[in-house]
Amino acid sequence: MCGTNVGNGATRRRSRTPSVDVERELIAAAEAVLVRDGPGGVTVRAVAQEAGIAPMGVYNRLGGKEGLVDALLIIGFDRLRLAIEAGKEPDMLARLRACGLRYRQFALDNRHFYAIMFEDAIPHDRTSVEVAEHAAATFGALVRNVEAAAATGRILAADPREVAQQIWSSVHGAVALELRNLVLTPDPEATYQAAMDTMLRGLATPGQGGSG
Repeated sequence: MCGTNVGNGATRRRSRTPSVDVERELIAAAEAVLVRDGPGGVTVRAVAQEAGIAPMGVYNRLGGKEGLVDALLIIGFDRLRLAIEAGKEPDMLARLRACGLRYRQFALDNRHFYAIMFEDAIPHDRTSVEVAEHAAATFGALVRNVEAAAATGRILAADPREVAQQIWSSVHGAVALELRNLVLTPDPEATYQAAMDTMLRGLATPGQGGSG
């Protein structure tokens, strides 16, 4: 983190930073505030203080709070995409299952990011074109996993995009319940895994079995 808080809460004086680095510092500061204080803590003043710059710098570099939220949303969707893409499992059905498990792990490890990405935890007046593109790329990673499973004959997916949406809807619903402590079984992880297995059995090509 490039900036630090001062004990008395005042904005720290800092040496001049090259303008090309200011935006990076502000985004890093916004992430630090989000992770530490939650969505409600993300304000222009708090981020500016975390970065050690005047609040006007947030407006000059990112256009204010809307720009900060956009930057955080892009970070969140990019990290979720990487989590979904990360699988190296040779069996494509097993990879699709692992993709679903990594989705849950991302949500549990990044609760505040997940909240702003999917629960409007920071009220946002607009969705920028750039944020929409990063969100679509995340969904695209899931679509490619479905396509790979279908191409190897492990699942039936005449329309991979439709199947990907069904999977996303299912895992998101399960994760949303867990994040709100609304899972009524004693082991939420086991329940989630069982739900993944049930869903994949429904998608599997007859005779292909489960997730391998």
